[in-house]
Amino acid sequence: MAELVQASERVLLAAFGLSILLGMVLHRSHFCTMGAVSDWILMGSLRRARQWALAVAVAMLGFGVLAASGQISPLNTIYNTPTLPWLAFVLGGLMFGMGMVLASGCLSRSLVRLGAGNLKSLVVLLVAGLAALATLRGLLAVVRVKVLEPVALDWGAGPFVTQWWMQLSGAGLPLSALLAAITVSAALMAWVLVSPDMRSKASWLSPVVTGLLVVAMWWVSGVMGFVPEHPETLESVFLATGSGRMESVSLTAPAALWIDGLAYFSDGTKRLTLAMVMMPGILAGATLSAVHQGSFRWESFTGTADLVRHLTGAVLMGVGGVMAMGCTFGQGLSGLSTLSLGSMLVLAGLLAGAVITLKWQLRHAD
Repeated sequence: MAELVQASERVLLAAFGLSILLGMVLHRSHFCTMGAVSDWILMGSLRRARQWALAVAVAMLGFGVLAASGQISPLNTIYNTPTLPWLAFVLGGLMFGMGMVLASGCLSRSLVRLGAGNLKSLVVLLVAGLAALATLRGLLAVVRVKVLEPVALDWGAGPFVTQWWMQLSGAGLPLSALLAAITVSAALMAWVLVSPDMRSKASWLSPVVTGLLVVAMWWVSGVMGFVPEHPETLESVFLATGSGRMESVSLTAPAALWIDGLAYFSDGTKRLTLAMVMMPGILAGATLSAVHQGSFRWESFTGTADLVRHLTGAVLMGVGGVMAMGCTFGQGLSGLSTLSLGSMLVLAGLLAGAVITLKWQLRHAD
């Protein structure tokens, strides 16, 4: 057990270190899903959308390589659910997409902005965490579990494109994971590289690093943190994860767990998880980058309307992120890297919510 504790600490330290790097990259690159959507809607620019697609392609290909080598499996991830709760996924995605526009960015963007001195983002993170906790374990959890999640469909061949590929081709899981990842990531990269703007190092470096960091987090969780036989339960276990399965970058549930842990730490049941250490890691990385760049500036709300808009967005993100089982990173990058069909559905809802809200703001602009 002492060795397991030490191994868990190494996993947490590795995750924290990778998160610092991620925070630095996100701050310097302005990598942001909401920003990609707003650039497209407001300016007709697809540059940041292509950067986001490139990060997904790299993460997808990296996950496929790890799965093909037998080190990890999509079946051991949190995205391997028995059914598709499509209503919760679609509504959650829509709510999160609307919320991230109203709150001026998703949770990862809020962490990065807070690291650069934006106090509005602190309010967003606290309120989103509280709303997420209520949806995860509180009053709203009753609605989620009893009303929304039972509206589900059978997966058929399975919740991953890899499993459908297996059924159609007859190949094994490792080979199917690699071939499916190569096929989908190649299509994404073709769309990315068709733009001359994306062929410069300044355009492709940060999304490639972001995708690789998502893959590295899968390795930390699924390889470094994997114990084939726990000495007490004699079952396999993934150390330092909140779900007991493999996890990569995701921020909605961790925001809730931080609120819960800070409020009830003394009851003796709380523990630090891999996902939780990512939040202070990203924040620290963004702060270091902002200070080094000389761009750290204290910012606050401009007025009551600004406060109300951010509070509304925070609540929508917290509730929607839990309903959808992830945020722009949790479903949009980590989930898509596994070729999860559920992540694709959530992403569709998320993008739809963001587009609807941006167009609404355009119509009602002063």
